[in-house]
Amino acid sequence: MTSAAPHDLVVTQATLADWPVIAGWAAAEGWNPGLSDGPAFFAQDPDGFFLGRLDGEPVSAISVVNYGAEYAFLGCYLVRPDLRGQGHGLTTWKTALAHAGNRTIGLDGVVAQQDNYRQSGFELAYRTIRFTGTAPRRETPAGVRPAGPADLAAITAYDSACYPADRPRFLAEWLTGPGHRAFVRHDGARLTGYGVLRPGHDTLRIGPLFADTADDARALFAALTADAAGRAVAIDVPEPNAAGVALAEEAGLRASFETARMYTGPVREHARHRVFGVTTLELG
Repeated sequence: MTSAAPHDLVVTQATLADWPVIAGWAAAEGWNPGLSDGPAFFAQDPDGFFLGRLDGEPVSAISVVNYGAEYAFLGCYLVRPDLRGQGHGLTTWKTALAHAGNRTIGLDGVVAQQDNYRQSGFELAYRTIRFTGTAPRRETPAGVRPAGPADLAAITAYDSACYPADRPRFLAEWLTGPGHRAFVRHDGARLTGYGVLRPGHDTLRIGPLFADTADDARALFAALTADAAGRAVAIDVPEPNAAGVALAEEAGLRASFETARMYTGPVREHARHRVFGVTTLELG
């Protein structure tokens, strides 16, 4: 997919080799992307990433990652600061949106762009609050253990109940990426939650944190941060999950950033009450 625009902007699909450029721009915006997000992102949809170039130099980016036949997620919408206001972002946006076809599209929009997203047909679902601070010193509770290869099927099924689409390719990479630490919580033979901690540019990142109850989420949070005590950590919590907000505040974390989850249409029913921490603002 290629699109030429005024001022000789050319928009083409990006490759994994281009990811450091996109991640670098995201880091400069203060979004704190994970250090090894790229392989998991591209595993889900290698055709869902786009760059706009002027004379061969990257100046804009966006991702529209497809999940199955009904859902896509938009992220990484970026324009180099010195070239904003010239239409490059809009051209990149229009080119990439075609990749979603007729799917409902979701995004987590920064405050400055939310009015523009509404004009493009996105409707507010809820706010997401990023909480940051120093990881508390806690012991790993009983019933929580590191995830292993034998847990993949159960985690994938649990994740599908908590997310608007199935994403097995993404999870296979996300759970085992460099520096990623995944934990599961069990009640007898039944999985009652899982979570992942990964290194970011500025802080450690928790996401997802999916759990049946606040107690399950609290136990997983303690396990994820047990070896990170004293280090900076961040988690993105859907504001409607009051127990998730309380968990972050009880851990001494403070609200530092907000986005709006927005959709262009209906999404598959899923257990929103289990979402104590969003997986990633770039892919949902």
